[in-house]
Order: sequence, then structure tokens, then C-alpha cells
Amino acid sequence: MAPPSQHCFDTVNGATNNGVVPVVMVDTPQQKLPCPTLLDADEFRRQGHHVIDFIADYYSRIGDYPVHPSVTPGFLRNQLAGAAPSRPEPDAFGSALRDVRDLILPGITHWQSPRHFAHFPASSSTVGALGEALTAGINVIPFTWTASPAATELEMVVIDWLGKALHLPDSLLFAGGGGGALLGTSCEAILCALVAARDRKLAEIGGKRIVDLVVYCSDQTHFAFRKAARIAGIQRDQCREIRTCHANMFALSPTELRDAMQADVDAGLVPLFLCATVGTTQTTAVDPIGELCAVAAPHGVWVHVDAAYAGSALVCPEFRDVIDGVESVDSFSMNAHKWLLANNDCCAMWVKKPCALIAALGTEQEYILRDSEASDVVDYKDWTMTLTRRFRALKVWLVLRCYGVDGLRHHVRSHVRMAEAFENMVKADGRFEVVTDRRFALVCFRLRPREEFGGQKTANELNRSLLAEVNAFGSGPYMSSANVGGMYMLRCAVGSTLTEERHVEDAWTVVQDRASAILQRMEIIYSVVSRSVRNLG
Repeated sequence: MAPPSQHCFDTVNGATNNGVVPVVMVDTPQQKLPCPTLLDADEFRRQGHHVIDFIADYYSRIGDYPVHPSVTPGFLRNQLAGAAPSRPEPDAFGSALRDVRDLILPGITHWQSPRHFAHFPASSSTVGALGEALTAGINVIPFTWTASPAATELEMVVIDWLGKALHLPDSLLFAGGGGGALLGTSCEAILCALVAARDRKLAEIGGKRIVDLVVYCSDQTHFAFRKAARIAGIQRDQCREIRTCHANMFALSPTELRDAMQADVDAGLVPLFLCATVGTTQTTAVDPIGELCAVAAPHGVWVHVDAAYAGSALVCPEFRDVIDGVESVDSFSMNAHKWLLANNDCCAMWVKKPCALIAALGTEQEYILRDSEASDVVDYKDWTMTLTRRFRALKVWLVLRCYGVDGLRHHVRSHVRMAEAFENMVKADGRFEVVTDRRFALVCFRLRPREEFGGQKTANELNRSLLAEVNAFGSGPYMSSANVGGMYMLRCAVGSTLTEERHVEDAWTVVQDRASAILQRMEIIYSVVSRSVRNLG
């Protein structure tokens, strides 16, 4: 493992940089602690150069780190002091960076590694990272238009830019009477939409009937929806998880949804909310948006689309069909930080009727929070759960400006092509099978059940062993698993900004080699067992 180089820590040993020499402070009763230069421009520039060098060195050597660390709980806590220092050590920042290099980096999962295939990407880019730095440096809090007019209006511009790039309908954009906001994660977006739907429904039927509200999802919907339902006051037993099946590629069935809603109506309950998914976490299943909206409409159900991962693919026109019928939804969210080069965190949410959000989340006590009476002003404190919020729009605006929509399409398509290549390699090896249709850049695969090794009964354990051996291979890939419909499968999610075709090919080589070793061991074991059985007979 080769960590970032030492040159960015030269001042630790007394070397000068731009004429600045580290000051050594001696803690004596007669000496007062100097007032630190908390935002001195020259000091910011000097230390900022060190950080940029550190990050650049990290990326140039990230391939030398194992993707996932071999550490045990407590490994870092046992190496750091039990309390914060009362006074800084000499050149505290350089010393802290050394600890990042020597203690922290070896103990993290390297999400930006080109061999990270376990999770959907947390995409990074030069512009995205520098946009984050710019946002942190400016450090405004745009909870109202007045609190930072340019930040609020840039967010409105970015929401429409991104919505158009994703081919969303005008009805969800500010330009078409809708609108949106940039949040931290899809978890926040789902909760905001659910609270808006709840309050709208209770305004119709009366607040006391909150105990009658029912929400709907599939058994593949992200757990964030169930958590949001609990926070919003929905009874735990009134969150309907509709079962999916392999034959339907684990998509939510409109027929099953219709039956569930009608059964609840017949029982005197009130259907409230449907969370449909485009690109589920386990297998990237795609729920049929248009058909589901048609089922929900007669009951006045709010339909939200969670496209946290796959929403980024909508920049490519060839994926537009996965949201057929989106014109009928009430809200839509996706994570730009997953696949659109906007570093963590950034979730975009659009709503058809912003007034529903504002009615549910708006604040009544204004005081210093609002001093503009203009009717067309957006105060984002009334659109989301939080008052303090980040200036995320600056980062997304920079990404869109510097890479362009065509650049984002190229980025997504390159990963889709690599995933397709991996899929073809899996299909070419008769020992394996692709379990679900590949829609984007995730391949779900497994070793086929072997009758001589127990068939389906042992297939899951066989593939658990395979994943464990693949991930234990020191310089190899890091993958994850899914267990859907009773089938345990390996997940290879292509999405790191640094991933190239050679990394995908190397990953497949490791999978094949580990599979060969496992199958060879099993053949020996079953051969011995078979001989023993024959001898006993």
C-alpha cells in the first residue's frame, strides 16, 4: 500500500513554504495563547495547497489500497487520544494530515477505487470536489431568498436545468408550475413528499383519521420508505409491502397493487401514498410508473418515484422509457451524487404542486426568517425538513457547466458498456448465470446450482462462499450480494469514475479463479463422500 507522498507535509519538519515558518508555542503561565488566524487568507492558501496535494496524491495511488480494509472494531479509537487537545500542537494541521494518511486512509472503504463494485457509485469528479470546496469556503445558509438571494435562485435554475437534462415533464419544473429543491439524500425527499401527502389527505378527511392511512410499496423498495412512514405517523402494520417475483423481474405488479388498495378501502382504510422505484437497490428493478399511476388515481393516492440510482441514466434518451407515465406522478427524486459526478451529498426532488409541500412544511413564526413579501420568492425553509441547508446548487451548476449534458451522457454510457461487457463474460461461462435482466450498470449473477452438489439447496451457500473469497482477494474487486426471491446472488455495480475496462476484466478473472477453486474443493469432498457411501453399501 502506497499512501499519499510526503511532499505535502514538508513544513512539519521545519521547512518553509511561501515564507511561512511553523510557530512553536510553549505553554507557560506567563505566556498567553496567541489568537489563531482562523480565516487568514495567506494561511488558508498555504494549507489549502497541502490539502489539494494530499487529495491528488490519494487519487493517483488509490489503486494501491485494498478496496475494503481488514480491520477490527476499535482499531482507530485505540490509536487516537481519548479527549481533544486543549491547545494545538506545533503545525497541528500538518500533523493531522499525517494521521489521515497513516491512520484513517488505511481503515476506510475506498469508494472511489476503480475496483469498488459493491455499491451504487458515490461519484466524484474534479469539478464536483472543487465545487464542494467552493461551497464550504463561501459557507452561506440559503434557508430563505433574503438569506442568500443568489443561492436560492441558482438552486431554482439548477433544478430546471437538471430536470430538462433528465427529460422530466414540464409539470415538475419551475418553468411549468412545479418546482424542486436540492436535499441531502432520497431519504429526505421521500419523507418530505410523504408528509405533504399526509397533510393534504388529512385536510380532506380530518386529522383524527391518521390511524386509517395506508401506504404502499414493493418488497424491493428501499427501507428508507418504511422509516419515513413511521416518522410520518403511519401505523407500522399499514405499510403494505407487495411481493414481487422473479418472473416479473421483481417489479411491482399493478394488479397486486389494485387488489391491495381495494381491500383496504373495503376495510374502511384510506390509501394515501405509493412509493414506486426506478432502479431498486438489490437488482435495479423498474416499477411500471404509468400503470401504477392509473391504479392509484381513483383513490387520490400521492405517487412518488424514487430513482435514487437510475435517475441519473435518464440523461441518456435510450433510458427514457423506464419512466413512461411520469407525467402523472406527484413527486420524483434522484441522487445526483450517485452517478452524475456531483460529489456527496446531493439529492434532487421535484414536485408537481409545491403548494402541498409548503402547506405541510412551511413555518408560521417568521420573525427574522423572512423579510421579503414578493409573491414569487422561494423560501426553501418551507420546502424541506431542515432550516439550515447547504448551498448544493453551486456544485451541481459547476458540474453541468463544466461537463455539459453530453459529458454526463458519456460518463453514464461508459459504465453501462462496461457492465454489458461483464454480463457477456458471465454468460460465456456455462458455470454461471445472470439472474436478473441488466437494465443499467449492475449485473446480478451467481454460480448455477449443481445437482451433484445438492442443487438449489446448496446454491445459496455456494455463492456466499464465492463472494467471501472474491472479497478476500487482496488486490481484487470488492462486490456485494443480494438475496431476492430466495436466491442469493453476487452484485457487480460498475460506477466508479476511475473504473476502466481492465478493472472489469480483472474482476471477472478473480471471480472465475475463485469459482474454480471452490468447485474443485467441492468435487473432492463429494467424491470422498460418494466413495464412503459406496463402501458402506
